[in-house]
Amino acid sequence: MYITARERKILEVILLNEEETTVSSIAKILNVSSRTVHRDLKGVEEILKSYDLSLSRQSGVGILVKGSSENKEKLKLFLFSASHNEYTPDERQTIILSSLLESLEPVKLVVLANDLNVTIATVSNDLNKIEEKIEPYGLSLIRKRGYGVELSGLETAKRKVMSSLILDHLDEFEFISFIRENIQKRSAMEMDTATDRLLGLVDKKKLVIIESIIDDVKKELPYPIADSAYIGLVVHLALATERIQQGVEIPLDDRFPDQLSATKEYKIAEKIVSGLEKAFQISVSQGEASYITMHLLGAKLRNEQGDIFEETAVQVGFTAQKLIQYVGNRIGNNLENNIDLYQGLIAHLRPAIYRMKQQMKISNPLLERIMEDYRELFSIINDGVELVFPDFIVPKEEIGFLVMHFASALLRGEENKEMNGLVVCSSGIGTSKILATKIQKELPWLKTKNISLFDFEQVNPEEYSIIISTVPLKDYQGQYVLVSPILSQTEIERIKQSIRVEQLNQPKQLNDLRNSPSKSEAGKEFFGRIQKNHQFTSAAIDILSGYFIKKLGGYHSIESALLTACKTLLDQGVIHDPVSVVNHLKGREALGGLGIPETTLSLYHTRSNEVINPSFSMYELEHPVKVSAMDGTEILNKRILLMLSPEEVTEEALEILSQISASLIRNHDTIYLFENGEREALFDFLCNEVRDIYETKYNH
Repeated sequence: MYITARERKILEVILLNEEETTVSSIAKILNVSSRTVHRDLKGVEEILKSYDLSLSRQSGVGILVKGSSENKEKLKLFLFSASHNEYTPDERQTIILSSLLESLEPVKLVVLANDLNVTIATVSNDLNKIEEKIEPYGLSLIRKRGYGVELSGLETAKRKVMSSLILDHLDEFEFISFIRENIQKRSAMEMDTATDRLLGLVDKKKLVIIESIIDDVKKELPYPIADSAYIGLVVHLALATERIQQGVEIPLDDRFPDQLSATKEYKIAEKIVSGLEKAFQISVSQGEASYITMHLLGAKLRNEQGDIFEETAVQVGFTAQKLIQYVGNRIGNNLENNIDLYQGLIAHLRPAIYRMKQQMKISNPLLERIMEDYRELFSIINDGVELVFPDFIVPKEEIGFLVMHFASALLRGEENKEMNGLVVCSSGIGTSKILATKIQKELPWLKTKNISLFDFEQVNPEEYSIIISTVPLKDYQGQYVLVSPILSQTEIERIKQSIRVEQLNQPKQLNDLRNSPSKSEAGKEFFGRIQKNHQFTSAAIDILSGYFIKKLGGYHSIESALLTACKTLLDQGVIHDPVSVVNHLKGREALGGLGIPETTLSLYHTRSNEVINPSFSMYELEHPVKVSAMDGTEILNKRILLMLSPEEVTEEALEILSQISASLIRNHDTIYLFENGEREALFDFLCNEVRDIYETKYNH
């Protein structure tokens, strides 16, 4: 059976979608007009008939393949395993580029033309398009008559292009399934799609070994890794292993900061390197280890609270506040006191900044939908990041995730705890948060818990009234509702219908029991709640009762002023060893300036075993001194803000300290207050900040 490239592409789109697909969305994917798609659908219907399938067309909703699952699988097997005689221009260019990346010597144009069953002129035109795509990575093509064509540029740039190609053309769930379930089956099949050409860049068996190595060491990281970034890391390591075995390595780059080797991530990278060396009998350079470290730093999936004492966390916090201020001003909505938005942005921005610095690719499969549904908000945030990140080119994929955070904050409604639902997502915090927020808005009686696709096998589905997923749960035999993270009105109705069916299938008595916890469960829930309240109030009392402003006279250096400040805290029983704490503070300053730009304030902060209780205090200098600011400039420092925490500290204490740091540059009034305010005024302000957290999260 002959199938044109467009017919095959249309079939792939509608077969992989379990709900209606609009003609306009197919046209966008194929980069053709809707009229062209309508014309091609005639051929598609003929192909479907040969598999006892049909095409359902519903005006205003979209098209859907009707028929048995068995017949659909047969057609999928044909589409994905057949040797295709015709490729779309995008597929051709992808295959050509993957061939150039894989080859260590020039490739003849006639070889590419014969492989793709096109003319040399077509290949030459495709190469022109490829040059435009690779130019931003610093790569170029060497094209000479009789020589062929060769990719020229740094190995790091080639790796980035390889990773980008795979992540752009491979669905996340498909990749997870590929490395976890279907290696042997798919390896045995003769396949010739653009995706399989890309997967040809790496040995499929290597993916399984590498995934196992990462799975072993990721437990040692102090944070989970986002699914999309996890996949990116597996792809990167597979490519690195292939290239090292071919004799191509990444040299140690001067752009990698010296302090990289002092991070927790570098130690994890060394363990990954050790695993790779043992598994594949190769020698991995320090340059490769540094590059793996940057991937780990760019792969963090933070908890919503984050940690204000981590390197760069305060700087990122100020960046988040600036973006919140800008977006709030543009939309006429004051978001400055939105604790969840602030913490969510810090969680996303810190790894995002590492990715942008290293020009690392991140996949955002929802980008087109976000740009369409949140067009105005996307435009505003796009303008905002240009202002907040003047030194970076911020990819649209990153902006899309930021839009999710702001959309989630703007849509957030009151939470109701009448029913429990499980939300499964594979694209990181932003995706799950916006979906959960939409569910809360539309179905306020449904309390949801968000988990990663990787974590789904660890939960008991029986504990939830409904499971909602943004990805197919192929091995799960129970009932679930497949939706997009944007959540259309049709999908909301499907969720409601699923809940109604569930309720009808359950005896009334069981329903009442499920929604009304037993006395034992209620007692445990109550104990957990008052325990968290106690931790919060205990931390609040420590921080607020220990707050003071002290004037320091006669000091001409920050170090001597810090030492006096720490001796004061020693006398109050807050710390053990002043010299050790000052050394920690100076070490933190060495990683980046602690002066707050365009103010007379500095925020010195650290976590240390020498600190007994969390503390926030202020010191006014009689003789202002110059210090490095967080943006690389210098400021004249008049007041030192000192924030200390024990190494082991409760989330509640970190939450309070994080809120205080966030309030510093909330607006001109708060900056003025911290620069000039007396103790009483500042104490009232801090009490109100802590009260806001308590009333928002704990006073239920």
